[in-house]
Amino acid sequence: MADEISVLIVDDSALMRNLIGKMVESTPGLVIAEKAMNGNFALQKIPRVNPDVICLDLEMPEMNGIEFLKERQKQGIDIPVIILSSIAEEGAAITMEALSLGASDFVTKPSGSISVDLHVVADHLTSLLIAYGGQYRKTKGKRVLTPQEYTKKPEAEAGKKPAIAANFGLFGGPVPSTPAPPPQASRRPGNTEIIAIGISTGGPDALRIVFSGLDADLKQPILVVQHMPAGFTQEFAKSLDRICPLHVKEGEEGDVLQPGCAYIAPGNKHIEVEKKVSGAILHLSDAPPVNGHRPSADVLFASVAMAYTNHVLGVIMTGMGRDGAHQLGLIYREGGLTLGQDEKTAVVYGMPRVAYELGFVMEQVPLEKMARRICDTAKTPR
Repeated sequence: MADEISVLIVDDSALMRNLIGKMVESTPGLVIAEKAMNGNFALQKIPRVNPDVICLDLEMPEMNGIEFLKERQKQGIDIPVIILSSIAEEGAAITMEALSLGASDFVTKPSGSISVDLHVVADHLTSLLIAYGGQYRKTKGKRVLTPQEYTKKPEAEAGKKPAIAANFGLFGGPVPSTPAPPPQASRRPGNTEIIAIGISTGGPDALRIVFSGLDADLKQPILVVQHMPAGFTQEFAKSLDRICPLHVKEGEEGDVLQPGCAYIAPGNKHIEVEKKVSGAILHLSDAPPVNGHRPSADVLFASVAMAYTNHVLGVIMTGMGRDGAHQLGLIYREGGLTLGQDEKTAVVYGMPRVAYELGFVMEQVPLEKMARRICDTAKTPR
């Protein structure tokens, strides 16, 4: 257990504790630290087992998930928490409250051991546990296994599924000292007229930090693709609206883009922009997923690049995989400006890393400086 990411599972259902425990045990690099049936027991066990990440149910007796998160804040516990959320509308509101109280991310709870989407939930949950647990270990000076070491573990040889980290390169190798040569831009950058952000794993907390730091007088509309299930993005937009000086809403078909307004792509819908003389119109699409995602950052970036050419500011942030990385290059080629989150502050340096290695990122920016950099770049006349 010395190098593995240890997981504390907190759920009042014995079935769910067993189900999630099997997910953890079947993933090389993860190990169960302990299980608890409510928040109160979890708080008692944390000092003894010292987990790297917590998997937390919200609906529990004695001390529920929200109460646990409040007590976690009071005690100064900084161990990352992944929420198990129900899909119901009320569950979405409670999940957003949990994120506002310091939870790192969430995954929708499987309906049971025979759930048809169980493997999807398992892959998503274990990838989050590895991403956040690995980042936490790094901040504490603890060692994190490399993808190569996962394959050498005895449990991997015994037929356990490959670690998510190995599949997605969550921890990866060294970043090249210089990226690939950037593409040739067709024109010089013009004044920024629209801002497009693509983000995934680590996004809920990162967007809260960025949106809370934006200037109230930022005029350019902002479009955001955050990989999130349908049914949660409306509440997520509302939660951002409460902390952001700009107006934040879930994008709707036919929305006329307004200055000083941010639009969050609805779960399971691509967003695109049509530019007309009367204004820019937001369109939603049920087209097939791109890079395994709908909404896709690549779809958004391609759309704004074609509509606004050299008047786009494209931003790619934390997330596994490569969604958005390719079409960020189209923004670059059309003469737009591009920013990428840096490796040190990204929960998963996947999407921004691929874009950087391809030569499509003009500047890498730490999370705590991203809001300032977006505002300054967008406001600079050209």
